[in-house]
Amino acid sequence: MRTWFSKLYVQVFIGIVLGGLVGYFLPDIGIKLQPLADGFIKLIKMLLAPVIFGTIVVGIAKMGNLKEVGRIGVRSLLYFEVVSTIALVIGLVVVNVMRPGEGMNIDASRIDGGAIAGYAKAAEAQPGFVGFLMDIIPSTMVDAFAKGAMLQIILISVLLGVAFVQAGERSRPVVTVIDSLLDALFRIVAMVMRLAPIGAGAGVAFTISKYGLSTVWSLAYLMLGVYVTSILFIVVVLGTVARWAGLPLTRFLSYFKDEILITFGTCSTEAVMPRMMAKLERLGCDKSVVGLVLPTGYTFNADGTCIYLTMAAIFVAQATNTPLGIGDQLVVLGVLLLTSKGSAGVAGAGFVTLAATLSSIHTVPVAGLVLLLGVDRFMNEARAVTNLIGNGIATIAIAKWEGAFDRSKAEAAFRDRGLATAEGALLEPVAESPVPSATAARRNAEALLSTH
Repeated sequence: MRTWFSKLYVQVFIGIVLGGLVGYFLPDIGIKLQPLADGFIKLIKMLLAPVIFGTIVVGIAKMGNLKEVGRIGVRSLLYFEVVSTIALVIGLVVVNVMRPGEGMNIDASRIDGGAIAGYAKAAEAQPGFVGFLMDIIPSTMVDAFAKGAMLQIILISVLLGVAFVQAGERSRPVVTVIDSLLDALFRIVAMVMRLAPIGAGAGVAFTISKYGLSTVWSLAYLMLGVYVTSILFIVVVLGTVARWAGLPLTRFLSYFKDEILITFGTCSTEAVMPRMMAKLERLGCDKSVVGLVLPTGYTFNADGTCIYLTMAAIFVAQATNTPLGIGDQLVVLGVLLLTSKGSAGVAGAGFVTLAATLSSIHTVPVAGLVLLLGVDRFMNEARAVTNLIGNGIATIAIAKWEGAFDRSKAEAAFRDRGLATAEGALLEPVAESPVPSATAARRNAEALLSTH
């Protein structure tokens, strides 16, 4: 019993259930628990910049081949674009089949837009395509870390890693220091993750206390569509990619169940990024692939957000009786191909992206977003979990594509987690490739992360 309760996913599940009960029966207390959820996410976010920086720099420096870095980057962006486009198209098809907004007959001119004024203002501040590219370049290196700007940190890390490769042996002492610092950071992450059950439970308690279950039922059909579509996307699309990579989807979900539950409770994929990076390396993905693909995927590969954006945009059009032909819907799809790439890994980013999209096309009334305010937070769970699973599988797929996925390490990781089958066949056959062995300290840190 004690061993069962010591598992992190069990603790997180209990925290989510207790949080739901507190939010429903003691809403006054539940709404006061938000600082606990926010505090947990802030603890993780304070570690993101140095963890991403260290992982990318050390990964590239130890790779020693600049052509491999460029190839990984190109393949990653190609994969992200294809899969996120599929997610957008699937969302568009499902919402046209289900038509959840049909019959609501909302008069957009009578909607009080005050409730979404903040989101509309944030949407106006979203940069265009050129501005997006310019924002990748930080004003100073220190500014990028101070703001926690992920793409800027990735740029600095890649440039520094490339410089270390060019410097050769002279850079080895610095790389060793950064690698040692990274070991310490992962140990801090393991300490912070002990608070995950509290953070997840507090997040659920606050959500139910503030918005209530009555709001959920009023727009249940749309929510059902988003959740069912997300599940189908994970099983069919991501399951197919996982099989191609030689890793059955069920094994992936079992291995990362802790991170999935934490993401479900906090609605934040950033809350588990350091842990995902460590466990993906332990699963057999090369450090350089993990360091480049996973952080970049948080910005460019938001599959769950893509599904939500198309369904929500067309839902508002249906609810307000705004006619949208095939051409108009393709325009919405085209705009979302760009705006969806700016969604962050934190709760609420999808709603701002949706406001920016509707503001730019001037077809669907932005004021109609007020219809989604009550249930947007409840749909955050679906898109956050889908984003997390999508980026994890993307990292494994790119590693397999690169020949940088060590099947023997994956088998050992599954065996340690007690996921081996009776026949011992853990994975489908894939081409094996040698992966540089990690240091003893690295292995200890990763083991600590995977068991707590």
